[in-house]
Amino acid sequence: MTNIQSRIAAIREEIVNTCRLTNRDPDSVNLLAVSKTMGVDAVQSAIQAGQEHFGENYLQDAIPKVSRFPGAIWHFVGAIQSNKTRDIANRFSWVHGVATEKVARRLSEQREPTLGQLNCLIQVNLSGEDQKSGVNPDEAVRLAGRIAPLDRISLRGLMTLPAPSNDPSEQAATFRALRELKDDIESRYELPEFNQLSMGMTNDYIEAIKEGATWIRIGTAIFGPRNLTPTPDEPTTKG
Repeated sequence: MTNIQSRIAAIREEIVNTCRLTNRDPDSVNLLAVSKTMGVDAVQSAIQAGQEHFGENYLQDAIPKVSRFPGAIWHFVGAIQSNKTRDIANRFSWVHGVATEKVARRLSEQREPTLGQLNCLIQVNLSGEDQKSGVNPDEAVRLAGRIAPLDRISLRGLMTLPAPSNDPSEQAATFRALRELKDDIESRYELPEFNQLSMGMTNDYIEAIKEGATWIRIGTAIFGPRNLTPTPDEPTTKG
């Protein structure tokens, strides 16, 4: 067993243990392995451990991996530039980070009909940090109403990238706020599939699970330290 495979096994055990403490079904929590800047060998090792879902931030870095492993399920988790929407719409199954109606419409219009609907989550900037993508909670409510009717995307829920904190109570408060916002939007627009919460990373995924995360985005705890230099056409701070 490689280091990557043993780390995945350890995280899965943590998911099960945390769900038991909170009376959740462990199958309701999905592990998203964020493989940005990692090579195909790292992805292959994770696949051999049974990992199916992979997240990528930088399109040019992702394309070789998406092409090499078409059987994996690929999620785009970075900030979305308008000139990248066609590739994202047709190479990925999930997008964690829709923040404008313009991008949502482009994804819908450019998605090949034969691929079915693209699963999308609205990115919410709960911390109000200028360097991060996302809308505030009030804007998220309005944005959901505008993009839910689009034909080729399925609006599935919310995503957030909270301000770093080592305080479990602060982590929990942020994740609870996102869950409550999701419940509010779901009830306002009667969206039966609006039930996904993408929240929690290496340093805070335990609290995220306790507050209802359905996707935890784990990079370092699976793949170890990485090269954080993106390709030139991608932003470093947003998403």
